[in-house]
Amino acid sequence: MHQMREASTVKPMTPTKFISSRRQWLSALACAVAAVSWPQAWAAQESPDAFISRITNSTINTIKADKNLRSGDTNRIMKLVDGELMQYVNFRRMTALAVGPAWRKATDAQRTQLQEAFKLLLVRTYAGALSQLGEQKVVVKPVRPGQPESNLVVQTEVQGKGDPIQMDYRLEKSADAASGWLVFDMNVLGVWLVENYRTQFSSVINANGIDALIANLNEQNKRNAGNVSAAVK
Repeated sequence: MHQMREASTVKPMTPTKFISSRRQWLSALACAVAAVSWPQAWAAQESPDAFISRITNSTINTIKADKNLRSGDTNRIMKLVDGELMQYVNFRRMTALAVGPAWRKATDAQRTQLQEAFKLLLVRTYAGALSQLGEQKVVVKPVRPGQPESNLVVQTEVQGKGDPIQMDYRLEKSADAASGWLVFDMNVLGVWLVENYRTQFSSVINANGIDALIANLNEQNKRNAGNVSAAVK
């Protein structure tokens, strides 16, 4: 991915390869992967491919049934993210990987601010794309054997009109998660989310430190709040 021209400015966080509306919707689906509530009975016995198949296809149905989600209602999306999504995502690990080595030097307060700003960034960047949901379904490919449970990739295809689209999930086994698995990275059309953001974040951190990244993320979120409102009208 291209480095930013100005280290003190975080550009809009939609990767170059994500610029089409179709790709934006796929990223939105990835970020909303578990926006539904699941019974505890599914628990840790579920295989990783069954876990991804269940939550992705049911998420599509949830979005279709909720006009507020389809309209890109940020408050509604944030409520689902906080109430449901976080139980299926190791967001602390995702943020730490995106921030890179500087995460180890950050204070607890800085880490909390980074997580909250990064989460809001992802939600607001792709909120408008939810309105583009059509008749897609997710087909999960057989899991490649021999992968470590701490870093296991489940490959999927999003099928609908047009050619199938690659969308993969990186998981870790977790005894603390009701599902038995947690997502900590997503790959949309060959671009891993964490790697893309780490490239952008590192330019800011190297030039001006963690606080500069937090400030820039907060500023980007303010701009995105207006952009989402305009996009869904």
